[in-house]
This record gives sequence, C-alpha cells and structure tokens, in this order.
Amino acid sequence: MIAFVLIGVFFGLLLLRVPVAASMGLAALAGILNMGFKISVFPTVFYAAIARYTLLAIPFFIVAGVIMDHAGISRRLIDFANACVGHRKGGLAVVTVIVACFFAAISGSGPATVAAIGGVLIPAMVRQGYDKDFATALVASSGGIGMIIPPSIPFIIYAMLADVSVGTMFIAGIVPGILFGAFFSIAALICLHRDTNVVRQERQPASVRWRTFREALWALLMPAIILGGIYGGVFTPTEAAGVAVVYGLFVGIFVYREIEIRRLWRIFVEASVSSAVIMFIMGCAGAFTWILTTSGVAGQLTGALLSVTRDRTAMLLLITLIFLIAGCFVDSASGFYLLMPILLPIVKEMNYSLIAFGVIATANFAIGQVTPPVGSNLFVACNIAKISMRALVAKVWPFIIAGALCLLLITFLPWLITFLPAAMGMRF
Repeated sequence: MIAFVLIGVFFGLLLLRVPVAASMGLAALAGILNMGFKISVFPTVFYAAIARYTLLAIPFFIVAGVIMDHAGISRRLIDFANACVGHRKGGLAVVTVIVACFFAAISGSGPATVAAIGGVLIPAMVRQGYDKDFATALVASSGGIGMIIPPSIPFIIYAMLADVSVGTMFIAGIVPGILFGAFFSIAALICLHRDTNVVRQERQPASVRWRTFREALWALLMPAIILGGIYGGVFTPTEAAGVAVVYGLFVGIFVYREIEIRRLWRIFVEASVSSAVIMFIMGCAGAFTWILTTSGVAGQLTGALLSVTRDRTAMLLLITLIFLIAGCFVDSASGFYLLMPILLPIVKEMNYSLIAFGVIATANFAIGQVTPPVGSNLFVACNIAKISMRALVAKVWPFIIAGALCLLLITFLPWLITFLPAAMGMRF
C-alpha cells in the first residue's frame, strides 16, 4: 500500500507538471501520514537531510562560482584558451570545451558554467561563422562537465549518501572530466569537418599568449589551491569551499578590481537564491528517501532488480539505463536521493567500487542536463541564445552520443576513475 501511495502520488504530481522537488516532498508527506506518523515528522526529516556539516560546502562553492563570474574570470579564461588554439579550424569550439572544464573547476555546477561562458562564447562563435544552434548546443553540453570536474556539488551529495570521502570523489572526477571534454571536442570537430562557413582567426603571437596567460593565472590557480589543499591535508573539502570564497573575493576586489564593495550584496543574494533552491530540493528528497527506506519499499525494489539479473555487465547496463531515463526528468540531487537507497546495496553486492559508481552516476545526470524534457542546461542556453528548444534539441544529439560513449568507457573500465586516487594513496 505504501509503495502505491509513494509512487502514485509522486508520478501523479509530475504528470500535473508540479516541480520535482515539490512532488517528492508531497509524496513523502502522503507516505508519512499513510504510515500513521504525525505530520510533525516531515519537518524533522526535512531538516535532518540538510543539517550536515559536509553540505556546508555547497553554498560556499556556489558563492565562489558567482564571485568568480562577476570578477570577469570566464572572459579571461576564454581569451587565454582562444589565444592558444583559436587559430585552428574548429578552434573556438575546442576553446568552448576547455573553458567549460576550467570554469567547472570553479563553480561545480552545470547551469552556472553555461551561464558564465554562454553569453561570451555563443556570440563569438556566431561571428566566426558557426551555426548559432550548434554553438548553443556545444555550450549546453560542455556545461555538463561542471558536474564531473571537481569541485562538484553532486559529488558532495553522493559522498554523504554513500558515506565515502568527498576529497577522494573530487580526485576521482579529474580523469573522467578530462575524457568527457576530449569526447565533446572530437564530436564538435567531426560536426564541423565539412562546414565551410567557419572562419579561422589569425594565429596569435607569443606575446599575446603570454599576456592572456598572466591575466588568467589567478583563475587557473583556484582549482590547484582547492584540490592541493584537500589532498595536502591543509583543509577539508568544506573548509576548501570557504577558502575558495575568500580567494574569489580577493581576486575580484584587489587583483582584477571588477567587483565593487557595493555589489557584494547582489552577489550574495544571487548565490543565496541558488543555494536555497538546492537545499529545498535536498530536504524534500531526503524526506522521500526516509519514507522509502523506513517503509521497506527501497528493499523491495532492490530485490526486484536483483531478480532480473545477477550478471555484473547486464546489471551495470540496466543501472545506466535507469540513470539515463531518470536524468531526463529529475535533477542530480533528486535523482541521488531517489535511487541510491535502491542501487547502493546492489553495487555493494557486485563488489563494484563505490567511488567509481559515484562518478558514473554523476556522469549519467550530467548527460541528463542536456536531454529533454527537463534538461536544465538546455533551458539556460536557450535563454542566453534566444533560440527555441526544438532547434537546440536537434543539434545536441551528437554531444549526447559522445557523452554516452564516454560513459560506457568509464563504466566498464572503472580503473580510469580509481587509478588517480589510488596513485595518491587514498583509501576507498
């Protein structure tokens, strides 16, 4: 009965176009009342889902990303990357992917990465003869790398749910993030192979490359400070997020001088809104997960999946399919809370690395950010480029295919994920 109530209310509300977070919260509330608990249980489990020290890193990294965006970091990263490879055919497309990787290492968010680089790179590509729909699709797809390149907000959420090290997750995401960037770059170059409208820009002299490098150096140092500090034991991931905020303020106010003191209020309000949305999603999802686990529904669903097959390869393909379908409808935070109580016991029984599984799950939801109908990156990119969703979806499929191929590669070769943490002596 409880399973019918939970699933029925959740999907019923989704069909009525109620937001995913609200649907999960209302379904959890219905489940709590159906099991005979008092309504006061809901705010208790809602608060318990977000009242964790580790999760403090999320609003801090969001603030850091907003600060670095307002500080002109994205423009300087674009100038540097463009000076290095912009003169090649399709060079600006490769620049887009490279800049997305670097800005992802600052923001930790896919939509934030799209918003930061899209306003500059989409018009720049159009001026050089790139198809506007293609340029927008590339920016939207590249923004998904923001979920994989550390620091990653989904990694923090997964680490809390799976009880693994956030620092290890960060290090494990480096190689897969680079691989996704490489696959997207190759896909872009293949699409542009016969495009005669694309104009090459002139090769920049060494003096320009050196100047743009010096200007972008402060941005390039941020990931090194964050990851180096975590690995070196100087600070925890949560403390690293606070350091990132202080560093961003220093760079924006005193180095680049593009952030005025009177603008700080606007920056903090913008970051607070984004943080509040994520925390609301996590609170509702946490309540849904609690009732899912407490009622025994999660265990029943786990048993049902294990009854389908116990073959490791087949199970991995089935789990990947589940994640890809879920990514079309829910965000990563909701998806983790919804699916992890069901899938983590299966992963443990298969003796598959929890660290590798976390990266794979995140990569699935990264692809989900550019798959309709609920692709958050698509909506952000459409708003920036002022194009229709239909036109964008028609151009994004080569990058979805490239992402899926990269996903299969790291899924069945998990050592690509784990070898770097292992080489650094991390336990997992």
